[in-house]
Amino acid sequence: MLKRQNPSTPEHSRDLAAHGGALSMSHNDSRSFFNLSQLVLSAGQIKPSPALKHSKITYFEVEIVDVQSKKQICIVDKVSPASTLLDVKHKFHKACPQWYPSRVGLQLERNGPFLKDSISIQSLAVSSIVTLYFTDLGQQVGWTTFFLTEYTGPLLIYLLFYIRLSTIYGQVEGRKNFRHPVVHLACFCHCLHYIRHLLETLFVHKFSEGHTPLKNMIKGCAFYWGFTSWIAYYINHPRYTPPSFGHKQVSYAALAFLMCEAGNHFINVALAHQTNSGNRSCFPSPTYNPFTWLFLLVSCPNYTYEAGSWISFTVMTQTLPVGIFAFLMVIQMSLWAQKKHKLYLKRFYPEVRRKAAMIPIIF
Repeated sequence: MLKRQNPSTPEHSRDLAAHGGALSMSHNDSRSFFNLSQLVLSAGQIKPSPALKHSKITYFEVEIVDVQSKKQICIVDKVSPASTLLDVKHKFHKACPQWYPSRVGLQLERNGPFLKDSISIQSLAVSSIVTLYFTDLGQQVGWTTFFLTEYTGPLLIYLLFYIRLSTIYGQVEGRKNFRHPVVHLACFCHCLHYIRHLLETLFVHKFSEGHTPLKNMIKGCAFYWGFTSWIAYYINHPRYTPPSFGHKQVSYAALAFLMCEAGNHFINVALAHQTNSGNRSCFPSPTYNPFTWLFLLVSCPNYTYEAGSWISFTVMTQTLPVGIFAFLMVIQMSLWAQKKHKLYLKRFYPEVRRKAAMIPIIF
């Protein structure tokens, strides 16, 4: 007969000890997890980590004072440090609707220059209160409107004289059909000049400050429109006499005029490209285009070409009104060129110091 095994054998004891140890360990783990859970529940919900406190923003108060009477007009409050002067002008306009932003001129000192709209308030602030002096700049117009009005007038006025209206020259004079070829050529060149200006105003030039006083546009229009009427009246007059040296004088002068017009256009395109690309750290350099090589001699070649256009037009038509207009334009552009040349000397001294302002070789 087979004997029944004794459960108290050493092997069986070892098995029970092993299983019992495992059970005791499992029981201890469960008890530890239960104790940990009870501890968490008794402690309450787990608190989130405290959020970082943002630094308190310091706002400025801008006091607007009339430059003449020194009386306070208003206070623009809660101006953030990142705000620009243009933002202050918009808030000032809300408080005083009669002065829109383009009409407001603000100065840090009574006799100081007008501040640009892009200046931040933080750069002007010495304390939490910033005092600015207000000047009414008068009615303003945009630069695009300014130039379109100034250049459209001469284009239309010249064509009115070119068709010889009977109200201008009389019925008898206006019926004369014969015209010297230079009259037609002068009309073409004059229209080309102002059409180029209009197209460049729309598609090439970028204007930094957006407005100018209306009185400046009235002055510019009076100058250009008045001289155009005087010039067109003489050139399109039925009794106009052609230039002294005939066809050669007209041809060479017309060729010089067209070259100056092309040069002026390419210089303006080069300057606009430099502005749009943001590369203002160096003086504009000549490109493969021969018309831009004038940058090697002068700092303002666009004014050089503009003066050359009107001098060529004077030689081509040989009329006194054109000569006077060209003389005044050369003086005005030389003043503009010298002013811009001084700015170039401050910014690009090593590159500009050997150049002339407008006329080559004359320093």
